[in-house]
Amino acid sequence: QVQLVESGGGLVQAGASLRLSCVASESISSITSMSWYRQPPGKSREWVATISNTGQPTTLGSVRTRFVISRDTAENTVYLQMNSLKPDDTAVYYCRGNKYGDYYWGQGTQVIVSS
Repeated sequence: QVQLVESGGGLVQAGASLRLSCVASESISSITSMSWYRQPPGKSREWVATISNTGQPTTLGSVRTRFVISRDTAENTVYLQMNSLKPDDTAVYYCRGNKYGDYYWGQGTQVIVSS
């Protein structure tokens, strides 16, 4: 069982930056991939970005110029750097680990972007 704990959300103004963190209870190198998802108010959860256990990132096209996923294997942590935030980025952001087809979710961290 992989436990994931997100942090770093908050209330910011449009144009600001935030860095979300997701700490895993075990080595992220042993986890097939780590992803960020988000769920805006009243909407379905959507995929944002993934980083593989070899460090290969992929990012949703609509945020690719503003969001960067990265990792620190020594800290078992995956990050989501979010720049130039927009009100449409308001959502609960979730971390998900995929370990050989078993999926684990964190509790989420709220991001609110005011205009």
